[in-house]
Amino acid sequence: MDWFQRMNHAIDYIEENLESDIDYDQIAKIALCSVYQFQRMFSFVLEVPLGEYIRRRRLTLAALDLQNRQNKVTDVALKYGYKTPESFSRAFQNMHNLTPTSARDTGCQLKAYPQTRCFSSLWVRRYIQL
Repeated sequence: MDWFQRMNHAIDYIEENLESDIDYDQIAKIALCSVYQFQRMFSFVLEVPLGEYIRRRRLTLAALDLQNRQNKVTDVALKYGYKTPESFSRAFQNMHNLTPTSARDTGCQLKAYPQTRCFSSLWVRRYIQL
């Protein structure tokens, strides 16, 4: 297995666990390096820290949940790891420039942070339309 495959497997692990706790040790184990090395490689290649990537992906999925379902904001906040609806609301507004309840309105524009994949020497983001 080459470096690119290991990185893709690590990203797959992250994507599969966006609704739960993400174990950085497990990511590093999948990528066959230390947590420190993985975080450095990830932020160097992607130009965004690992924690920020995870936060943006969670907030993108939260926006989809709020638009496509009639979930309560509190339930969505807890699903994506926020301790309080207020902290979720603040993070959501910082990314999307809307409140979580406004995200349910038809025609509102939300920002999407796509999933990243590693092919050969390129990192490619798979785009999601909201």
